[in-house]
Amino acid sequence: MTTTVPDDDVHLATRSVTRLAVGVAIVLIALKAFALGASGSVSILASLADSSLDLIASLATFFAVRWAAAPPDAEHRHGHGKGEAMAALVQAGLIFASSLFIGWEAVQRILDPRPVSSGYWAVMVVLVSIALTGWLVWMQDRAIRRSGSVAVKADRAHYAADLAANVVVLIGVISGAFLAAPGLDAAAGLIVAVWLFWGALGLLKEASDHLLDRAVPDADRIAITTAVLADPRVSGVHQLRARMAGPVMSIQMHVDLDPKLTLAQAHEIVAAVEQRLLEAFPRADILIHPDPRGPTRVQDVPEAAGETA
Repeated sequence: MTTTVPDDDVHLATRSVTRLAVGVAIVLIALKAFALGASGSVSILASLADSSLDLIASLATFFAVRWAAAPPDAEHRHGHGKGEAMAALVQAGLIFASSLFIGWEAVQRILDPRPVSSGYWAVMVVLVSIALTGWLVWMQDRAIRRSGSVAVKADRAHYAADLAANVVVLIGVISGAFLAAPGLDAAAGLIVAVWLFWGALGLLKEASDHLLDRAVPDADRIAITTAVLADPRVSGVHQLRARMAGPVMSIQMHVDLDPKLTLAQAHEIVAAVEQRLLEAFPRADILIHPDPRGPTRVQDVPEAAGETA
């Protein structure tokens, strides 16, 4: 059985890790700006540009998770969960811009190589960046396990890509400063640009899925149906709709019950179904409509045919 995490703990976890991400981004910008001034490395420049956009993206996530945690109100009856997907969409756009800028600068430096100076300082800064980013990704992993936040997940994906990109940057700085191969430094910057572009595509897809109400995976729909039909008094489930809005899964369905049941009996069965679903999906928003079993059942619309059980 899945353990339910209290909403207050979930919100605390997301707020804490987004504050941490903003702090880490500020520290990394300061370190990389110093390293760029000392070395002139294009891979350091690429990493600095990425960290600058990291700060903007982390600030967007910082505010988005707080807005998404707000309860439903008169203007937002379904809550504010999609605010997280909007933040992820902003992140994807910023990463696209970063990758294009870095790629252009890297190509210019490949055509016109420039030496990398102060290699020891640059290497030290990159090593510190790798350590800080790795620690942040670990903290974000913990927050995602507790909250399922799509905004934090997007931020984590970005910083995880940064972690790998920093390794490439380290290789580029060492090549440019100690191996007299500045072209390799520029090539490392180009690899970072391609890496970021690919990561942005993944973030864009996930954010779009949430904003466009993409159905949850088949495995989740099967788990929902299994939980509903665990009670033999429920003879069928149809018109099943399930989508994600931030960390909340919205579930709607019709269930077939014996038409001879009293209203109180039908309510008891439906309440038990809801409890089983909450055990599997603790933060689900569930709406169940009971139908009398037999020819009066409402037919599924064609789009939902694949979800009928």
